Amino acid sequence: MTADGTRKELKSTGYEIFIGILSILSIVNIAMMYIADDPNIDTVIHAMNWLLSMIFLGDFVYRLSTAPSRAGYFFKQFGWADLLASLPFPQAKILRLFRLVRVFRILRDNGVKRIGRTLIKDRAGSALLTLLLMGILVLEFGSLGILHLEQHSDGATITSASDALWYVVVTISTVGYGDRFPVTNDGRLVGVLIIVIGVGIFGTFTGYLANLFLAPKKASETDTSSATTDTRAKLVQLKDLVAQQQAAIEEIELLLQSDS
Repeated sequence: MTADGTRKELKSTGYEIFIGILSILSIVNIAMMYIADDPNIDTVIHAMNWLLSMIFLGDFVYRLSTAPSRAGYFFKQFGWADLLASLPFPQAKILRLFRLVRVFRILRDNGVKRIGRTLIKDRAGSALLTLLLMGILVLEFGSLGILHLEQHSDGATITSASDALWYVVVTISTVGYGDRFPVTNDGRLVGVLIIVIGVGIFGTFTGYLANLFLAPKKASETDTSSATTDTRAKLVQLKDLVAQQQAAIEEIELLLQSDS
């Protein structure tokens, strides 16, 4: 594939990195499913794989709908592998390696400097994707961690996969119903980390939404760009008028010279 073709395939640098990291996470989950012998851990991993499958299915639809050639994407760029890999079936998850290889190839072909410039330029979008990634990582590994620390403790209220997932969701969202809570010191330490990360995620997300809907700076930039375009158009018109006047003056001089 040419460099132009690779850049057309690139949706956005931050987005490609986001999908790449989720692809790595999904492959790690496949390995953990065969290593872990705890049914509660298997339940957490299965729940996360369903979430990742929904994200990968949305990614497939997004790439298919925005591809310059839908047939080219589906057959030549392994879109069929993206579709099969997005299905929540264990036999199809190994196809996520195709997604990971494609993401690495796209990022490699665009170069480190180009990637860095793009991430800096699109700081808001990169920050949003980073928050989503942090939320997914905290949901999975926070659930696994709190479950490992709490499920066999005396007086534990977090004893199953659903308890752990519920606790992390209500904690990271800063709701905190209080029906599930850690009773060990290590579990409380993990809970504190989840709370801090949750406050940071939702605080930053709120700021992003405020900037997205209000965006006074972007509006002023648009107005400035429009004013600059109008000024240039007026300058072109003035140059045309000056040229016409100069031509008229030259014709008058020629007429006066002929009469004399």
